[in-house]
Amino acid sequence: MARAYSSPRRTAEAASTRAAIIAAASTLFVRDGYVATSLKAIAKEANVAVPTVQLQGSKHSLLIAAFEVAFAGDEGTHSLAERADVAAIMAEPDFATAIDRYVTFLDDANQRAAGIIRAMGAAADADPAARAAYDELEQRRHRDMLLAAGWFASRNRIPDDRIPDAADILGYITGADAYLHFTHTRGWTRDRWKAWTAHQLTHLAEQLPQPAEITEPA
Repeated sequence: MARAYSSPRRTAEAASTRAAIIAAASTLFVRDGYVATSLKAIAKEANVAVPTVQLQGSKHSLLIAAFEVAFAGDEGTHSLAERADVAAIMAEPDFATAIDRYVTFLDDANQRAAGIIRAMGAAADADPAARAAYDELEQRRHRDMLLAAGWFASRNRIPDDRIPDAADILGYITGADAYLHFTHTRGWTRDRWKAWTAHQLTHLAEQLPQPAEITEPA
């Protein structure tokens, strides 16, 4: 049986080509919009042939990849907690230091990804395939928030039974919508956003809604 041929050089070249295509797609999605960006335009921007772009996947998959690279630094469906930067933050023994490091990570990530995040919202409204990809990304993000809420519970900052509510609140506090609202729409400085976010996270238990009272039927 013939063995599959593997070349480190070819692997590196393939990775470099994909990175160039994702970078080109990201530039065009932000500058021209998702709908106006064609695979041909991406190929031209990346200085490759159109079939080379087509081999990398659909346009909406390139959109998701562009977001992943901008926000987290790499592609993949693995949790943020599995990425080295976030894993190190979660392992930080001092709570206040961990919060400070996490907020700095979020600020840098949201700043890098701000343009592509806006492009994703427009794409989801215009293309059913992009909407499905965006919804799947949101599901992955919610799983990350459940892990984050579990981390707060492990530090005795919230009760274990409030993890679902805390995950929902964390999704808002740390999300791109809130970041863009404050830093772009309302003109907050990044330092002001970081201070607000750190306060919200430090006092997460106070943000939790009161459990609904269970009443017996009359």
